[in-house]
Parts: sequence; C-alpha cells; structure tokens
Amino acid sequence: MTANDPDHAGPTTEFGRSHIQAVPADPSPTRRLLMLSGPALLIGIASALGLIVLDLIAEALENLLWDGLPALIGFDQYAPWWILVVLTLAGFATGLIVRFAPGHAGPDPATESFFPPAVPLITLPGLALAAIITLATGVSLGPEAPIITLNVALAVWVCKKVIPAVPTKLIILMVVTGTFGALFGSPLGAALLATSVAAATASKALLWDRLFLPLVSAASGSLVMMVFSGHTMSLTLPEYTPAVFADLGVALAVAAVAMGAGLCLLLLFPHVHRLFHRWRGPVIPLTVAGVLLGALGALGGEVTLFKGVDQMAQLAAAADDVEAWQVAMIVVIKLAALLIAGAAGFRGGRVFPTVFIGVAVGVLAYAIFPSISLTVALGAGVLGICLVVVRDGWLSLFIAAVVVGDATLLPILCMVVLPCWLAVARLPQMQITEPGAVAHDTDSKQAAQ
Repeated sequence: MTANDPDHAGPTTEFGRSHIQAVPADPSPTRRLLMLSGPALLIGIASALGLIVLDLIAEALENLLWDGLPALIGFDQYAPWWILVVLTLAGFATGLIVRFAPGHAGPDPATESFFPPAVPLITLPGLALAAIITLATGVSLGPEAPIITLNVALAVWVCKKVIPAVPTKLIILMVVTGTFGALFGSPLGAALLATSVAAATASKALLWDRLFLPLVSAASGSLVMMVFSGHTMSLTLPEYTPAVFADLGVALAVAAVAMGAGLCLLLLFPHVHRLFHRWRGPVIPLTVAGVLLGALGALGGEVTLFKGVDQMAQLAAAADDVEAWQVAMIVVIKLAALLIAGAAGFRGGRVFPTVFIGVAVGVLAYAIFPSISLTVALGAGVLGICLVVVRDGWLSLFIAAVVVGDATLLPILCMVVLPCWLAVARLPQMQITEPGAVAHDTDSKQAAQ
C-alpha cells in the first residue's frame, strides 16, 4: 500500500513547508469524524454552488431561447413549430457534443446510478455543455445525473491533491448527499438515501457514525440553496382534512396507477435504449430523438417540457379547471418524452420529470373523482411512480412528503409505501447494464463502513 493510495489511512500531506497528518493512522471514530467534518462541509457547499452555477447558465440560455428570441422576432414563445425547432437543434447539438467532445460528454446516464465513479476532468466541459442544453431547451430530464457526475469528478480530484487519505468512495458518498441536499433544498432526503446505503453495510460502526459525514455535507448543501435560491418542490395545496380510511383507500389506488405508469417506463426503457443505440454514432439518434421530443412538446405544450418542477405547480394549481382527458394526454406525453430523452442519451436525470408524472397522475385521479383529496392523490401519485423509477423507499417517501408539504399525510403515505414496496422490490432497476458499466451502488455502500 503506497502513500498515494486514497484508501490508505495514514499518509501525510504537504501544505507549504509543513507536513501534517491528514488522517491519523488509527484515529478514534469521534476524532476521525471531527477531522473530516471540515472537508464534508466544504464538499456540501461546493456541490450546491456547482448546481447553482449550472442552473444559472441554463436559465440564461432558456430565457434567450424561449423569451428573448420570440420577443425579438415577434412570435409565440411556445408556438408548436418553435418547440419542434428548438428540440431538434437540441438533439443535434447534443449529438455533436457526445460525438466530438473529449470524454464524449461523460457516460450514458442510462447506465449510471446515483453513485457514479469519478470521470477524467477533460470530460467535464462537454458534459456541462450537454447538461445545459438539456435543461434550457425543454428536454424532459432534470439536472441530478450530470451535476452529480461533475461534482464527483471535481471533488475527487481536489481531495486527492489536498487530503489524499480520505477514501474516494467516501468522497463520492459525501458529494451525492451534498448534491441531493441542494437539489431538494433539504438534507432529509439525502440523509434517508445515506441511511439506505449505511444499512446495507456490514460495518460494526454506529449508524449515526456512518451517517455523520454525509449528513454534514447534505446540511451544508441545503443551507447554501436556502441562502441563494428560492426554488422549492413543495406545492400550494388545499388544507388537508384527514378521513383516514377513505384516504388510505384512495392513496393505495392512486399509487397503484402511478406504479403502473412507472412499470411501463421500466419495461420499455431497455428496448428504447437499444433502438437508439443501434447507430454507430450519437448524432443521428439524438437528432431523431430531438425531433420526437419536439413533436411531443408541440402536441402537449409548455407544461410537458423541461424538468417539470415549475410545470407541476402550474398543473396542480389548475386541478379544478382541467378535464380528465387533458391530464391523461399530459401523462402519456410526459411518459413518452421521459422515455425517449432518458434512453437516447441526453445528459440529464430522471427524478424530476418522474415527480411531475406522479403529480399529473394525482391530478388525473382528482379530475375523475373530484370528491377525493387533491393532497392525498398527489402524494400517492408521486410515491407510487418514484418507488418504481428511483427504487428507494425512504427517498420516494421523502419526495412525496416534500411535494405535498403536509406532515399530516405522512401516516397515510407510510402505510401505502409498505405494500407498494413489496410489489416493486424485486423488479429490475431502471438502469442499463453494459460491458464496463457496473453497479456503483455497491462501492458507495462500502464507503459508509
């Protein structure tokens, strides 16, 4: 074992002329946690800042494409022909980046888990540009996959230079929790994700010892987003008045429908992925995917575009005014858009559009049966589809609770998640396994030990 081995516990690191021991050879658990709290704090802050920068650049391009140019030339910003043009160009541009950028703009997101390995730094400019195009042009994907990959690569490179004693797997875990804390504006979801990882390890360390550093990173990332960003996934909904047994039945039924929608995605995903990857290069398939996304967007309108956070708020606010057939069309279009975008190779994540689909399923149930609670329907819809796509019970429960923003609903959601989890636990992951594309969740679990 060499002094440069990132998993070695006892090298020294040079700062200026002095040598200090980055991590003692055999520190006590408490001392080790205290010494690594600083790096965990900085990793969380840096992860949030990376997300903010990516979002700001994407927002500037989005404003140019959807506000500036239409206003300058004088046409409707969401005219069907303009949606088709923008998304076709988005597919073509992404194909060129994936084909010619160093590192091919990172790995195919369809093959990656929440815990990606560190990619070479030369890959990052292309990946960032491809992610910005995805977010700005209306592709139905979110920022989580590319920003986690970007943050992991930068954090691992910096830590190897400054504190090489910190295990790479632990750095990745802290980056993921810090980024998730920033994405959701709360450390709780990241902590629950880390709990699932820690619970799967065979370590004899106390659970909170294993969660401590990821939670430091998640909390700092969340605080940065609270200071610099007002974005939230919580919807403004009518006050929830419990009717326990009726609400439990409604929640189970809506969650089952949402799980069915997620199951359609799960079953079709590998076939659609295989179809788009029959071509030798990425330019043609991504351009074709852009045309298809443009056609879907032209049919569904602005509400079916983008990652879906703002759009699900619009849809929930209009729940009393939309017809059931309109919402059903929105659900089908968004499912198709997510399937195509995720399988074709656009650089983006599937969590945010999945949440939108869950909200749309809830609004659909409410449109058909207006006597049910909208809050219950939305929470159950989000919970059901997230269980299939995200495949983490804690994280799915957290996302549903954040969306409805009412703790009173938690007992209902907790009861619903139990039978739903039994239904999905043995299903395959919504992840493509290719030669060289291994499951990185196992590596991340080892970091919690």
